[in-house]
Amino acid sequence: MALISVSNNALQNITVIPASVASGALVLLSTQTASSSASISFTSGIDSTYDSYVFKFIDINPATDNVDFTFNGSTDGGSNYNITKTTTFFNAYHDEADTGTALTYQGGNDQAQSTAFTIIATAVGNGADESVSGTTQLFNPSSSVFVKHFISNVTKNSYNDYCINDYSAGYFNTTSAIDAVQFKMSSGNFDGIIKMYGVK
Repeated sequence: MALISVSNNALQNITVIPASVASGALVLLSTQTASSSASISFTSGIDSTYDSYVFKFIDINPATDNVDFTFNGSTDGGSNYNITKTTTFFNAYHDEADTGTALTYQGGNDQAQSTAFTIIATAVGNGADESVSGTTQLFNPSSSVFVKHFISNVTKNSYNDYCINDYSAGYFNTTSAIDAVQFKMSSGNFDGIIKMYGVK
């Protein structure tokens, strides 16, 4: 393994960081806008270039009231979205009337070796004030050795006027490279923006 050296004598004198040094910067790779769309798929750009990929959701708003926002991965370029996965899910909520608050594990929303789409956000309302925003991060999708971990954190206003912070995480139980990802509602179409970033 080659050593990377910097010739400057002090940190304030460094003007160029070697390309092989990870900086943690987000590099925007793709932006897709849903307009009454059944799904949004990213079928290119997920490869060994980056160790992890971040998907940012901006105002994801379903056409159907009280539905879940979900995602799945593919190992065949998007021909099938059916990777076996195990996941966990919990959330914190607070209603507009200030009468209900809790932090709860949601066992009904997690998965044990399931090929179904994973829930990112539950009970999303279709009102103008009921959209979803947040992130999902996928780690090392091109590995041929390890399973592929992911973690999601989103906020939303649910169909019954609760502010909810949903957390989900898990792993795709495959050593095949994941090269495509799809997002959709559990029922109906949706609007919104999804951006895909590589982590440099």
